[in-house]
Amino acid sequence: MARVSNGFVGFINILTLLLSLAALGGAFFLYLNHASTACQKTLQEPLLIVGAALFVVSLLGLFGSCCRVNSLLYVYLFFMFLLILGLICSTVFTILVTNKGVGNAVSGRGFKEYRLGDYSNWLQTYAVNDQNWPSIKGCLVETKMCSSESLGVTNSQEAAADFYKRSLSPTQSGCCKPPTYCGFDYKNATLWTVPKTGPAVPDTDCTTWSNNQEALCYDCKSCKAGILANLKKEWRLLAVINTCILVFVILVYSVGCCALRNNTSSNYSRYKGGYA
Repeated sequence: MARVSNGFVGFINILTLLLSLAALGGAFFLYLNHASTACQKTLQEPLLIVGAALFVVSLLGLFGSCCRVNSLLYVYLFFMFLLILGLICSTVFTILVTNKGVGNAVSGRGFKEYRLGDYSNWLQTYAVNDQNWPSIKGCLVETKMCSSESLGVTNSQEAAADFYKRSLSPTQSGCCKPPTYCGFDYKNATLWTVPKTGPAVPDTDCTTWSNNQEALCYDCKSCKAGILANLKKEWRLLAVINTCILVFVILVYSVGCCALRNNTSSNYSRYKGGYA
């Protein structure tokens, strides 16, 4: 049993060690090749932190199980326990902050529109605040989210009725066009004009809209709401993934406890035999 439990813990930590090396390699690749771009920077730091943490914990588990060093196994199991607590807290927190916010169907449109006030106060305060938004906006501009190609428009003279039938993503719906209630006149997918009478509604999003491809509605509340709609979808998926990981980590933690107990029993037996 001791060999099985130690072997299982060792095998799992070899896999996580390889995963950590891949994460560290990805972080350094981004640093060497794309360090100046906003999108790559947002991905680089999490990869580096997760990779380094996995690397250290994997080494502790690997040497602790294969070399039967109980002190390393104690430290390894302590970090695993913290990971279990972290996964439980993050999963519960993710569900709580994403329990609000839905897209609003618009008559005659194939896409939905999103309002910032529909989402939780925490997401509004911390996810799309003034400090974070410039980086998010820079990433949207960099990826050309609102280009005709990204919107799937191949005909620059596409009729308004055809454009309105398109199934736009929440980000594209909120950032790449003015809100429908503004009453702007459609010219093409990237050009909208204000009626001579002005916007239909005196809303800040209507006055913020610009046909400049690096401005568009990137500073609109509808754009922030579209980002939160995507974030909600991704975080809900993350909660499911976290739950699966939690079950697996608890299994590894239990086997690790068995390996520690078996190592302690084996060491005690050898000590007792030597003393005799």
